[in-house]
Amino acid sequence: MNLVIIEDEPAIVRNLEFSINEIDSSIKIVKTLSSIKEAVKWLSTDVNQYDLLFMDIRLSDGLSFEIFETITILTPVIFITAYNDYALEAFKFNGIDYILKPFDNIQIKKALDKYENLSHSTRELSSSKMVELMNYFKKYGFHQEYKKSYLVHYQNKLIPLDIDKIHWFYTSQEITYAYTENGTKYTIDASLEKIQAEINPNQFYRANRQYIVQRKAIKDIDFYFNGRLVLNVLPKPQDKIIVSKAKATECKKWMDI
Repeated sequence: MNLVIIEDEPAIVRNLEFSINEIDSSIKIVKTLSSIKEAVKWLSTDVNQYDLLFMDIRLSDGLSFEIFETITILTPVIFITAYNDYALEAFKFNGIDYILKPFDNIQIKKALDKYENLSHSTRELSSSKMVELMNYFKKYGFHQEYKKSYLVHYQNKLIPLDIDKIHWFYTSQEITYAYTENGTKYTIDASLEKIQAEINPNQFYRANRQYIVQRKAIKDIDFYFNGRLVLNVLPKPQDKIIVSKAKATECKKWMDI
């Protein structure tokens, strides 16, 4: 089997590659792609090189669903995402499974087994199956327990820090910090990718590769060069928290919930 991974977080790509190789070393990962633009270009010219897609939903330049709006893809897709908001939409775009981050080998194996169990003639979901899936998710949805606190380092001690007290997370030189309203800084033994998958996406937003901010910490937003945004948060960080042009619309929608 040949598959392609579409994911913009290098750490997630590495974890996924490791899991797949552990599950079945005969599976060949022919390409990893990190953006909608890159995916559209490669997938449209190399359609015969892959049998299955592993795809994140929120990429650096938008939602991966835009790929399907640009080119025709008949290949089955296993969606892997930190958000449960897109389940119904995912199954409209060749989705055969929907895995919430953080994932483990068991979830990946089940998804791969599901692909193998689908015959070539039925790999596109039938309309009746689609209705069944949509009704299921409307009724039950995806239940995910979000983190309520983190065990953090502070003055040679480990203390539990309530998630609501954290105004923003920041990473530098592979160390992750949490800042509270009064400016106290704590060290957390977790990457931003792991934190993003564990916290409520309605409460926190991944502004860029270095920052995750809480909604109540945002004082206001400035328009910046080339369609970008600057999130002005409290306490004020040393650097500007810049949201790219590609994510600006998404960020404003998140703020407007």
